[in-house]
Amino acid sequence: MSKYDVIVLGSGPGGYVAAIRASQLGLKTAVVEKESLGGICLNWGCIPTKALLKSAQVFEYLKHAKDYGLSVKDYDKDFNAVVKRSRGVAEGMSNGVKFLMKKNKIDVIEGFGTLKTGKKIDVEGKEYSADHIIIATGARSRELPSLPQDGKKVIGYRQAMTLPEQPKKLIVVGSGAIGVEFAYFYNSMGTEVTIVEYLDKIVPVEDDDVSKQLERSFKKSGIKIMTSAEVTSVDTSGDGVKATVKTKKGEEVLEADIVLSAVGIKSNIENIGLETVGIAVDRDKILVNDYYQTNIPGYYAIGDITPGQALAHVASAEAILCVEKIAGMHVEALDYGNIPGCTYASPEIASVGLTEKQAKEQGYDIKVGKFPFSASGKASAAGAKDGFVKVIFDAKYGEWLGCHMIGAGVTDMIAEAVLGRKLETTGHEVLKTVHPHPTMSEAVMEAVADAYGEVIHL
Repeated sequence: MSKYDVIVLGSGPGGYVAAIRASQLGLKTAVVEKESLGGICLNWGCIPTKALLKSAQVFEYLKHAKDYGLSVKDYDKDFNAVVKRSRGVAEGMSNGVKFLMKKNKIDVIEGFGTLKTGKKIDVEGKEYSADHIIIATGARSRELPSLPQDGKKVIGYRQAMTLPEQPKKLIVVGSGAIGVEFAYFYNSMGTEVTIVEYLDKIVPVEDDDVSKQLERSFKKSGIKIMTSAEVTSVDTSGDGVKATVKTKKGEEVLEADIVLSAVGIKSNIENIGLETVGIAVDRDKILVNDYYQTNIPGYYAIGDITPGQALAHVASAEAILCVEKIAGMHVEALDYGNIPGCTYASPEIASVGLTEKQAKEQGYDIKVGKFPFSASGKASAAGAKDGFVKVIFDAKYGEWLGCHMIGAGVTDMIAEAVLGRKLETTGHEVLKTVHPHPTMSEAVMEAVADAYGEVIHL
């Protein structure tokens, strides 16, 4: 039996990062992976979707070439080539993880791993043991009882990335990050898209102003949006799909080629031996402490299978913290109130901290500032004037409570707010930090100035 200091079950952005950090700290490490290194994120999630979205963005540029004083006569899309490029990007990233495993002298054990008592893992009949076992098995597309996925007419995000042909009509059920990203992609490619959202606004976790702006932008681009609506049944017996949608006004039947179910994720905790070992679970999440230790010594869990936000960067942060604690380092618990969330449709969305509504509900006396990109020189020059930056401060102490952005490239801007909040920056300190001009990022400074009644360009 092979013996290790650390074995990681799963090689997504939690698993492979845990393995690399463990190896860096001198621990003999192995990773167990049933499919492709990099997990869902690199192979079927974060990375390939961004490749699809980039193709959509370039196609949008071609469609609006005249707006930039350019004439493009012959252009078209090749849907299969767009999908092929996306798969190539994913393969390249997975190969990159393979290289990192080799570079860091990490053993990769291929196959389905099952936890055993006594700090052991069985991988298809062969046993391995370790002083520390980190479970990082990730998640998959969640299925609703009223919307069973057949992989052909009713699909999850995985099939949505590799459809053999582009649908003429698509119904997207759910308007979180996955739903709106695919809605934008397929709409840009020329598919007629309808979003059906159960709650009363799209991107429901975002600030109300952000949700309203995205709805305006999407409707302007031709996406139909139904909120406070629920798909109660689907009929796949004909050529396409008939979806019965329950709304406040009554029932409506929508027809489409395909229904994409984007109603969240379900963690992969079945059949991996949790019951055998006695690891405590609440619903579909493994219970852990601040250092990702389960109730059974020597077993840890990170990423989508734990109660924190199901985001790649959260899994990676948890991985590093977990391993550094194992190695005896002094670590501070992760602040889940300062985790940025990003959505890569067009316009992009990025946010961190409290929404305006949440801040008021928590009893804060707040200062709110907002700067629209329509007043930004860089946004005007780029032809991307949709959106804004919104900031929320505690009026009493100047604490930066929240930051919410919607617009071109804002996912690359949110880190300023995350770092500022981590360092307990006040609004006045942001105001006195010189931001370069012309940039999209100076909208952050302008929004803060607006909160304090000092805005120049409004």
